[in-house]
Amino acid sequence: MIILKWLNDQLLKMVWLQNLVTLLVKNVFGLDVNGKAGGSIHFFIYDVIKIFILLSVLIFMISYIQSFFPPERTRKILGKFNGISANMLGALLGTVTPFCSCSSIPLFIGFTSAGLPIGVTFSFLISSPLVDLASVLLLAGIFNWRIAIAYVLVGIILAVIGGTVISRLKLEKYVEPFVFGNKVLDMEQGDLTVQDRLQYSKEQVLSIIKKVWLYIIIGVGIGAAIHNWIPENIISAILGKDKWYSVLLATFVGIPMYADIFGTLPIAEALVLKGVGLGTALSFMMGVTALSLPSMIMLNKVVKTKLLVTFIGVVTIGIIIIGYIFNAFGYLLM
Repeated sequence: MIILKWLNDQLLKMVWLQNLVTLLVKNVFGLDVNGKAGGSIHFFIYDVIKIFILLSVLIFMISYIQSFFPPERTRKILGKFNGISANMLGALLGTVTPFCSCSSIPLFIGFTSAGLPIGVTFSFLISSPLVDLASVLLLAGIFNWRIAIAYVLVGIILAVIGGTVISRLKLEKYVEPFVFGNKVLDMEQGDLTVQDRLQYSKEQVLSIIKKVWLYIIIGVGIGAAIHNWIPENIISAILGKDKWYSVLLATFVGIPMYADIFGTLPIAEALVLKGVGLGTALSFMMGVTALSLPSMIMLNKVVKTKLLVTFIGVVTIGIIIIGYIFNAFGYLLM
């Protein structure tokens, strides 16, 4: 247990980095890390470096594994299942694809074009931006393993339930006809060498970092401001644990925004440190990642209004329920 705790502290929480940044702030900037300015600079530098290190390493590892499962092979695997088992597989597939909600939509179109049930593709669409292996380890590094595992479980459950509800409502006719008309090449993956897979993994790291770096910087900056400059009593008055509407407010504030989970995690961390309920912070994070306005605009191009509204409604209700559950029982995970 002592060895596991040491590994968790050094590899995920990066205590060594925290200590180095403390020395940097004190000796180079001449600031006290317990003060507002010093604390903000420390929070910003430490979180940015930590997230980029973890993200790069994890995306590289995940992409190497993904190189064995291209979309066509994935489609064939999913096509062998039906019913709730297919929804579960679609949700689990989403957890190993490090895409934001906008990046998930092309794959959603591809899977639907290939003839997969829309319930399965919506399970994928919900889980892909919401839960992935990189976010699990980042959650564990920022909070702890209990919270990370609980978040993954509720994210997968939401994806399975959401996809199942959409499937049972028989809403296929509300998918735009051109989606079903797309041709999908039925090709087997060529034999890739280890070097090919390593190159692919490197390219994936660079591609994803280019897409998310700005959101990470903005997210960490907002987190640093919340953590050190906004008085705790103001945040508590708006989103305090005793406010029954805090989960509703956090969810609906998060939905119009656009960021991935890596940009919203520092904000959730800062909110929890300020006394906001864990469920409220997670509801905000899930609203931003699963139902961002740009991704809903993109999705509206491929599905009709009734299906879009149903999708948003199911996911929003699920996020709100999850938020209240975490607020009620989150203390067991802290």
